[in-house]
Formats: sequence, structure tokens, C-alpha cells
Amino acid sequence: MKPILQVAMDLLELDRSIQIAKEAVLGGADWIEAGTPLIKSEGMDSVREMKKALPGTKIVADMKTVDTGAMEVEMAAKAGADIVALLAASDNSTVEDALRAARKYGVQIMMDLITVPDPVGRSRELEELGVDYICVHVGIDQQMTGKDTIDFLKQIVKEVKTPVAAAGGMDAVSAADAVASGAAIVIVGGSIVRSANVTESARKIRESIDNAQASTAPKMSLEEEIVSLLRSVSSSNISDAMHRHGAMRGIHPLIPGKKIVGKAITVQTFAGDWAKPVEAIDMAGPGDVLVIYNGSNNIAPWGGLATLSCKIKGVEGVVVDGAVRDLQEIRPMDYPLFSSDVVPNAGDPKGMGEINSEIVCGGQTVRPGDYIVGDDSGVVVIPKERAYEIARRAKEVEKTENRLFEEISRGKTLSQVVSLQKWEKIG
Repeated sequence: MKPILQVAMDLLELDRSIQIAKEAVLGGADWIEAGTPLIKSEGMDSVREMKKALPGTKIVADMKTVDTGAMEVEMAAKAGADIVALLAASDNSTVEDALRAARKYGVQIMMDLITVPDPVGRSRELEELGVDYICVHVGIDQQMTGKDTIDFLKQIVKEVKTPVAAAGGMDAVSAADAVASGAAIVIVGGSIVRSANVTESARKIRESIDNAQASTAPKMSLEEEIVSLLRSVSSSNISDAMHRHGAMRGIHPLIPGKKIVGKAITVQTFAGDWAKPVEAIDMAGPGDVLVIYNGSNNIAPWGGLATLSCKIKGVEGVVVDGAVRDLQEIRPMDYPLFSSDVVPNAGDPKGMGEINSEIVCGGQTVRPGDYIVGDDSGVVVIPKERAYEIARRAKEVEKTENRLFEEISRGKTLSQVVSLQKWEKIG
């Protein structure tokens, strides 16, 4: 049986969602989902208008119902939904009431296992209740912490005969993995909806699931995946993902066009004392970023010779809260260096300070091992314990911006695309 591609419209604006849904169907989407954010934003009109715009396409209403099952199923069915999604955490009485309403109005029920403590056991119970589909779903916030839909999926398809859907961070590779692991339905959101070319992105995933094979590529380590994700996004994307936290104040690139991604080796020194910064070079290598607090913009703890040492050792880059000198020597090295100022005078190697202690650089706390990303917009610090989460969130920010860029290129203004007046705070 051909796998079903369901595309989730989790935007807030109905007109944009309808346009993107049409593009997704052209690329091979079978079902279109009115996502929960869209339903909360636009009400049942989101389902009603989606059905009018795509009369030959099945519409899924992701109600995330946990109570009043019959009432919400009736609402969605009368608005034109073909399938209504409820939360599997709902009480059995809610599920049974929803099923009675579904049979009355000729729609089907999909149960979403998001955050269910025992997804395998709950799947068996839901099958006994008679639901039409079971959705193995690792939610967006859970994805950011590294949880994986495929791991749960493989267990559940062994336990139930009910068609199983896979959702949560699906792309062409993971969607193919899901089908190869037994999923009858693949639910894709951001990889299609936030793409600059929705039709082409849908087509690629359509082809990948129609020719599904489990990926044989070796899985990256967590650190490799973090670095790969951070290299693919900008410091601005990361700042957005961190809700405007993490950006160093007053730190600017001295060599435009150079990017750094690496783990911090921190140096605390004092006005112009260059002993500890230079000693730290001996401790650093590929994947490391030296982060130095100097305490003065009038005397430099860093210059051309230190930069050459870092370049030869393969150190990822250097960030100095303070002055740098010898810019005429550094520019031809094409080495990524960020600082708060440039002056000609250097200090002396007195040896004061510490290496790999917690410091403040550009107003941001930096600990050894925190991730540092720098580019033409500046430098951001990512706490090491949240690095994977922030990297994933930054990637979602990038996808959203790519789609907005495409829609603006078609003639809309930014204000029109994001419905700015609608979402301004009242009062």
C-alpha cells in the first residue's frame, strides 16, 4: 500500500496556510492537516476554508482534544474535516464519546501519543477501543532535547494492526526511515511548510517514502550533529532561538565573511597582560574557540603573532572582550577574529589571570565548553547543556525565515506576510 504523506499547516495565518497547502498537494501531499496553532488562531474556519480550497484532499483537524470529545469531533466534522486528531492522554470515556460522534458524522479518529508515558501500552488500549489511526509523535519541544520518533515507532508497529502515523521533525531521510520501519502515514511540517520551495520539498519527501529504505548512513555523534546544525545557521537565527539572549555586546568581526563554531576555552586576563591568552593557545586545537576577557579597550592582549599561532594549530577562532592590534598583519591571514576594539599598543606578559574559569565576555557569562558561534552579525554564547536544543530551534528559525523571504519575493511586504497588525498587543 502506498504510504500517505500528510502535511501539517502549523502556521497562524489562514491565507498563507491555504497557499502553502496547495503547493504541497502539487508536490504529492495526500492529506493536509489544519494544525493546532492554526485552529487556535483562526478557529474552525481554518478547516472550513481549507476544505473549500482543496475539495479533493482529505483534511485532518489536529484538535488535540483531551475532553468533550463528541462536541469537538462534531465541530470539526461539520467544518469539513475527514479525520480528527485527539490526544491519546485523554480518558477512555472521552475517546469512546469521540468515536461515537465520529461514526455518526462519517469521520475518522487519529490518536496522538505525544507525551504519553507508556506509548506502547496505550497503543494497545487505543486499538481495543477501535480508533482508526495511531500517531507516534515526538513533539517540537521534545525533539529539541533529542527524542526520536523512529525508536517508539518500531516498538508500536509490532504491537498493533491499526495504521500508524509518524510525526515529529520528519524530513526526507527520517520519513523514509519511518515508512521502512512500518509507518503507514508520515506527517511532515517544517521541512515542507517552511521551505522556500514547498512543491519541490514535498516532491522530494514523496519520492523518499515511495522508495523507502532505512538509512544506512552512520549516525553522527551528538556533538557532531550540534556543530553541523550550528554551522548551517546564523548568529541571528540563534539569537532568535534563544529569545534574544546570548549575544555579546560590543564584539565585532575584524575579518568579514568568517564564521566560527566551537567550544570555549576561556581566559581571564587584565589590561594588556598577554601571558594567559598566549598560554591558552597551547591548550587549544580544532573545534576550540579562545574567549578572552581583557578589561580594557586601550591596550591589547592579542596581536599578529598570537593569531598566526592559532591559525597554524587549527584553532577555530578567537573572541576578545578588549583590544586587538596588528590588524595589517592579521587581515592577510584570513583568520576569524572578533574583538571590541583595535589599538596599536600592547601590554606585558605578567601572567595574571586564569584559563578555563567562568568569565564574562561582551556582557555574557561564558564557561569552558559552552558553544560559541560568530559571524558577520556578531557572537553568541550557547550554554553547553542546551546546545542541541538551541541548535535545533535555530534551524527552525532559519526555515521560517527562508519561507518568509520567498513570500516577500513574490510581492508581499513583511508586515503583510506576518499579519503584523493582527498580532500587535492590545491595550
